[in-house]
Amino acid sequence: MGHRKGKVFLQEVGPRDGLQNESRSLSPEIRAELIDALADAGLSRIQIGSFVNPRRVPQMLGTQLVWRLVNKRPETRYTALVLNEKGLDQATSENIPHIEMYVSASHTHSVKNSGTRVEKALADVTRMIGTAVANGLGVTAGVMCAFGCFYEGPVSIESVLRIIERFEENHPDEIVLADTTGMGQPQRIMKMIESVERITGIDRIGIHLHDTHGLGFANLKAALEMGVRRFDTSVGGLGGCPFIPDAEGNISTERTVQTVESLGFITGIDVKKIIRVRERLEQLLVKSLPTRKTEPDPELPAKE
Repeated sequence: MGHRKGKVFLQEVGPRDGLQNESRSLSPEIRAELIDALADAGLSRIQIGSFVNPRRVPQMLGTQLVWRLVNKRPETRYTALVLNEKGLDQATSENIPHIEMYVSASHTHSVKNSGTRVEKALADVTRMIGTAVANGLGVTAGVMCAFGCFYEGPVSIESVLRIIERFEENHPDEIVLADTTGMGQPQRIMKMIESVERITGIDRIGIHLHDTHGLGFANLKAALEMGVRRFDTSVGGLGGCPFIPDAEGNISTERTVQTVESLGFITGIDVKKIIRVRERLEQLLVKSLPTRKTEPDPELPAKE
């Protein structure tokens, strides 16, 4: 395998991004059980759910109860997504230690996703970052559709940088670039990281990739090459945005672990345990979860 290249941190987003796009809703009790199993598999960062209007995203109903039921491990960073002040208040009152907030780089997606144009969303989120930081919460601030929009096409690097510069006024812990529609390509990924790094430094950048067009793992490798060591993944490749047609799943946790470890990095994650969680999800959702929608990665060992 060669020499070790250091640690890659994966955040499991299946309990939120993965489940929010499914027609079947899972109970808070089952969601908490899945989160505990993911933590047991070695995932040190887990997105437990979101504080959003349950009428818009019914799969996230009961996130407060999920959090209360989770067997909280001191070595695991649990996070939740919030979209507005009400969600922030709920997360704060539940003592969620780390929150995530996003602004879309696309006006059309912003309106469909949150009912708000980009400028208003940016002003709101910048203020909320300040409130959260002042209250001692960990904060991840992200840009949706950072690499392109299903509705509007290419997104300029300048528009993404403008959002991040506003975020930086209130000093979030991390900046995430999200390929919400799966339109990212390796060269685009690398150019964006190069530009954002000048503002944030490479260590604070995370990447959220979807595999809509089969480029998720090529984009993962491009980001690794640029020095990024933080990625969002989803068990079984679950996921997608409810407000974007055909925005298929995130890059799968199990294949991401295999990919980055084949390249000499360490994740600390037990793939066999992740596969058991995937099999449990297949039973619960009554569907198969193919984790490989493209040709097998030639750098990975053959499946036994």
